Amino acid sequence: MKPRLIVSRQMPIAVGARIRAEFDCPYPDGVDMDVQTTLRLLAETNADALLFTSHLKLTAEVIAQLPPNVKIAATCSVGYDHIDLAAAKARGLPVTNTPEVLNECTADLAFMLLLNACRRGHEYEAVMRQGWRRGMGMGEMLGIRAWGKTLGILGLGGIGRAVAARARGFGMKIVYCNRTRLPPELELGATWYPDFRAMLPHCDFLSLHAPSGDATKRIINAETLALLPKGAVFVNAARGALVDEDALIDALKSGQLAAAGLDVFDNEPAFDLRFAALPNVFLTPHMGSATTETRNAMGYRALDNIQAVLAGKPAIDPLWS
Repeated sequence: MKPRLIVSRQMPIAVGARIRAEFDCPYPDGVDMDVQTTLRLLAETNADALLFTSHLKLTAEVIAQLPPNVKIAATCSVGYDHIDLAAAKARGLPVTNTPEVLNECTADLAFMLLLNACRRGHEYEAVMRQGWRRGMGMGEMLGIRAWGKTLGILGLGGIGRAVAARARGFGMKIVYCNRTRLPPELELGATWYPDFRAMLPHCDFLSLHAPSGDATKRIINAETLALLPKGAVFVNAARGALVDEDALIDALKSGQLAAAGLDVFDNEPAFDLRFAALPNVFLTPHMGSATTETRNAMGYRALDNIQAVLAGKPAIDPLWS
């Protein structure tokens, strides 16, 4: 008899095929479910496991309502700020995520944001969509050169290091802020700043790759933005909660920031539409991992965690211990 699984959101076709083969699941390809629908199906099907994403908030209240038959909740994401880990641990519910497998594709998108922000990608494309028809003068619509500049990275973990590797290909100097300094074989010549504010005056570009939490909430605010050199470029492919969006909009309007590339927002998907009205912002709808290869790998990793726990083995990627 196959283990029973509930999937609370759409999954890639290949992941759905594996779910059909290995699990008893009413919606193997996934459908977007709210909390109450998810809880009802977990109870009605006597499900052994839940596969979900950040759209479903596993709060303490929701965890308390999970039926006792649920033995593991696996989020198909690297971030886990949508999960109350203390409540999961208190209940003894294994919770897992999908680290590492999305590093390269998220770094690709972060660097795409960087280049489109500094080279005015949104504005150039708008000219073409409107038909062009007029040549540009030598002083018109000038961007900012990426080559040879200094990139500051908050959080030089797997994704941050992948972004740094791309930046080195553009001759960029890397400075970074972590709680602890990396060993030389991971640092690769980057300069460590234990203090975030001390790093900011050295950053022509700033890219966020830190997790969301109490230590990083609104770490980008009016004070920290003012520490950047005037005309810096800001990139966020981490979490919207790291940013005071009012302060960011003010910095983009005043010229303190020349431009920004944003993939994440404080309120998703109902993001602040003031960003869409700014010509110096390049926007994407939280798509850092959105390639076929990576989304399949994330789904498989989540299923591997579920299979391990249901077989009585330790989780591969436990979020508490």
